[in-house]
Amino acid sequence: MPRLFTGLEIPADVVDRLSAFCGGLPGARWVDEDDLHITLRFLGDVDIDTANAVHALLEEARPRAPIAIELDGLAIFGGTKPRAVYASVATNTELADLQAEHERIARHAGLDPEPRKFTPHVTLARLNRSTGAEAVAHYLTQTGIFSRVSFTARRAALFSARASRGGGPYVVETAYPFVLGEA
Repeated sequence: MPRLFTGLEIPADVVDRLSAFCGGLPGARWVDEDDLHITLRFLGDVDIDTANAVHALLEEARPRAPIAIELDGLAIFGGTKPRAVYASVATNTELADLQAEHERIARHAGLDPEPRKFTPHVTLARLNRSTGAEAVAHYLTQTGIFSRVSFTARRAALFSARASRGGGPYVVETAYPFVLGEA
């Protein structure tokens, strides 16, 4: 069974900017630059029929225009027990609408609803249990100022992931271009 998720790819120039923040935190497993992305809907380990249903529904999704994305800072998941360092994505109505559509598609394909609130982000590192909040706070103060970085998402993708702890490598199985308003 393939492990699948939908998401947005990160352009190479943005990856280069993000790579400046990858390092200097003991206990961090940094995400490979080729695997940086914004997850829209984690589908999990699905059977081939479900994967094909999701693919067909994504192909039939309503046309949409490219989406302006802005990364606006560094943050952590986990609070006093940090689990991950990420680049946050600024609030974006078009992105929220796209994610909601992918949620509807997943449900229509027979998957359970996603219980977590959508928090758009680019995971930079996963942290082991020995990485304390103090170390993460020190890392965040030492990284310098995060200058906002923008890009235009021109397609969504259906990614597959190796069934392992930590995810990647990720492979774009199929892409779904945003063509509305494109000449």
